[in-house]
Amino acid sequence: MAKDKVVYVCKECGQESPKWVGRCPSCGQWNTYIEQVVRKETASRILPEGLGGDLERAKPRSLSEIETKAEPRIDMKDAELNRVLGGGLVPGSLVLLGGEPGIGKSTLILQTVMNLRHLKVLYVSGEESARQLKLRANRLESQVEVPEVEEKECLIVCETSLEQIFAHVKNTKPQLLVIDSIQTISTETVESSPGSLSQVRECAAMLLKFAKTQNVPVILIGHITKVGTLAGPKILEHIVDTVLQFEGDQHYLYRILRSIKNRFGSTSELGIYEMRADGLRQVNNPSELLLSESHEGLSGVAVSSAIEGVRPFLIETQALVSTAAYGNPQRSATGFDTRRLNMLLAVLEKRVGFKLAQKDVFLNIAGGLKVSDPAMDLSVIAAILSSNIDTGIETDVCMAGEVGLSGEIRPVARIEQRIAEAEKLGFKRILLPKSNMQGLDQSRFKIELVPVRKVEEALRELFG
Repeated sequence: MAKDKVVYVCKECGQESPKWVGRCPSCGQWNTYIEQVVRKETASRILPEGLGGDLERAKPRSLSEIETKAEPRIDMKDAELNRVLGGGLVPGSLVLLGGEPGIGKSTLILQTVMNLRHLKVLYVSGEESARQLKLRANRLESQVEVPEVEEKECLIVCETSLEQIFAHVKNTKPQLLVIDSIQTISTETVESSPGSLSQVRECAAMLLKFAKTQNVPVILIGHITKVGTLAGPKILEHIVDTVLQFEGDQHYLYRILRSIKNRFGSTSELGIYEMRADGLRQVNNPSELLLSESHEGLSGVAVSSAIEGVRPFLIETQALVSTAAYGNPQRSATGFDTRRLNMLLAVLEKRVGFKLAQKDVFLNIAGGLKVSDPAMDLSVIAAILSSNIDTGIETDVCMAGEVGLSGEIRPVARIEQRIAEAEKLGFKRILLPKSNMQGLDQSRFKIELVPVRKVEEALRELFG
């Protein structure tokens, strides 16, 4: 029998050490090393014969000798998920989906695999029983499309042993493997409880080897910690090909699917879903839902034409300015960077002359979205001043522009897409940076384009 070995592993970054240390030399955190017992035998023995073929032996080759071919991606029958993945699921890839408890991770994956009638899917559940999954599947049937090809049943197995999972894989030969969740899976080669750093690392490494050797995509569902990061060692995010984050407030209907890491596509894309009693519904045109409320006659509301990835949509920016009840004025922002809000307030006071130092300023992005597009600056300033002077902005006006420290309106990217989105939703005027007018074909648009160069010009156009 192989002799057991004791190592100390950092909970934050996964760094190993033969002895306990107070401060991790890799990530710099204090008191993060915990004791782990590991065996000297290799974990590769857990793969059954036929599933653990060695990867191609590496040998030095020139770039001209390496052959490549464009492999067709797997259509997930979900336009939002396909967009975030970069056009579909790549065969042989390892995808990690994380999110808060109850946000809808298992619902999203189960609803997706139920639509994949052309694939044989093995769904491994380590948290729920088969009866629970059947009840959820019955609830999601209204969101499942009618199959156009020969139906292949989604196979369900409730198992937490990695050795048994690979045995089921060898018997069923699935075309897609789903693990829910990686923190519940354990292997006999590591003597620690499921969810520990060493268990998560070893199980993920073996699932990666299986995906690459058999060219079968694997989707892992992962938990997140109380600070919002994926549970387990940081090496887990390095092992996988794609890391998806499913986020949103449980008090709102909308869920946002973001790509944090993607070896096969862009990380700036996002997908939007609406949580309903019968499952998740794709939101193909989020602008109409985000602007569903009429703000005619209300102050402190401005509409911005923003872009996330390559997707334009209009967002309602809400602001409230009031006299500070205490000595220190409050600065609060929901869905927007608080540091950028403080910068814009300083620009207003220094360049425009509005005194807001003794007033509370609250900012909110409607719908529970978190937006980082710098083109939101102009609408943020407009909403703050609208609330400050208690004068509403016309409902048929939207805007897009980045505000510089000297008070100038800087150009933004993809201005034609922003204008087209505003025109499609019936807006009559759009304020945009004057620099973006160069080379812009104005005859293509029926909406009135109002170029502005400085913040004062924009405020004059809005408030007279």
